[in-house]
Parts: sequence; C-alpha cells; structure tokens
Amino acid sequence: MTDDQATCEYSGLRSLASLLQEQEEREAQRTQAAPTFSAEDRDRIIQMAWEDRTPFEAIAHQYRLREKDVIAFMRAHLLPCSFRRWRRRMNARTTKHAALRVATGFRFRSKGQRG
Repeated sequence: MTDDQATCEYSGLRSLASLLQEQEEREAQRTQAAPTFSAEDRDRIIQMAWEDRTPFEAIAHQYRLREKDVIAFMRAHLLPCSFRRWRRRMNARTTKHAALRVATGFRFRSKGQRG
C-alpha cells in the first residue's frame, strides 16, 4: 500500500485499513519473537530465576531472556502466589545483577567439591 492510499485526501489522516495492517504486522512480529522452550529448559529457567546466586545476565547468556522477559516468563509459568513471592524475594537481592555484586575473590567451596 502506498502512502497516497494510506491517507485520506480530505482529512489527511491515515486510513483504518493501513492502521489495522500495521497492527497485524506488529502482532505477527511479537509472536515470532517469542521463543519456545522444552520442558527441561522451562524448568531450568525457573530454577535459575529462583537461585540467589544466579544473575539475570547468566539467564540472558544461556537463553537470550532479558530481565523483563524472565519476569514475564515467570508470571506465565508460576502460580500467582508463587510469582508474588518470587518478585518480593528478587527485589531485595543485589546478587541477581552482576553489576551490583560486591567483587570478592573468595567463593565458598565445600570439601566435597573437586578443586
């Protein structure tokens, strides 16, 4: 559709058909952009999101989900009460962001772990 057909010659406003077409294109892009995960991946993402020491950057690196995408993912895959509990817990954690972590050279390692 050309620009001449997309605007009304009397009012100069865009036609309803062009606005609907743009909306359909945006919706198609949104549905294409949403990744699909296997059951194991979904469980692993939820596990990583619940862990205190796993930053959002690690989830983004492995699954290409930014923080806001992880929040939307958790909202979709958890019960409402579990999601609220998770959000309350994550708001208080500075360890969920790599940039906010205190840089220390010491990491706890149990005696059972390999050196």
